[in-house]
Amino acid sequence: MEAAKTRFQVRDLTYIGIFAALMAICAWISIPVPPPLIPFTLQTLGVFLAVGLLGGKRGTIAVLVYILLGAAGAPVFAGFHGGMGSILGLAGGYIVGFLFTALVMWAMERLPGNRTLVLGASMVLGLAVCYAFGTAWYMVLYAQRGESAALGSVLAVCVAPFLVPDAIKIALALLLTNRLKPHIK
Repeated sequence: MEAAKTRFQVRDLTYIGIFAALMAICAWISIPVPPPLIPFTLQTLGVFLAVGLLGGKRGTIAVLVYILLGAAGAPVFAGFHGGMGSILGLAGGYIVGFLFTALVMWAMERLPGNRTLVLGASMVLGLAVCYAFGTAWYMVLYAQRGESAALGSVLAVCVAPFLVPDAIKIALALLLTNRLKPHIK
């Protein structure tokens, strides 16, 4: 009995590590855009896949491990950045928001109904929470610098350009989750 429990824990840790690494790889895949826009990455796809394939608990832990690795200085964030400067910077709220995305997805995984629809809705709602947290963070830090930014301006730069790419990532995550889920224990 103890051997089976240990094997399960090792498998869980392995999956968590693999998906934390997958999120880093997704962050490194970047489509550059002209300033002041932020480059498009696949980080959110990594978050969606972690929770979609591993389930709420393991997926959320994978997201937390990813964020902690970056906070500790590992270059796991977009542009091969890491460290507390990335977390405490203007875009840091969106990185922290990934954890909120995972928590929302975890909270919704027990809802009844078509699994694909529930998962898709949880991704959309989780992403909305990430956008809201990241935008609020951005505005607070901007204000601390003695500058002001209107909500509409921040949304135009930090959210609007990502709506279509993130919708595509959600569709891709749903497709991959449905195909790969039977193979994840």
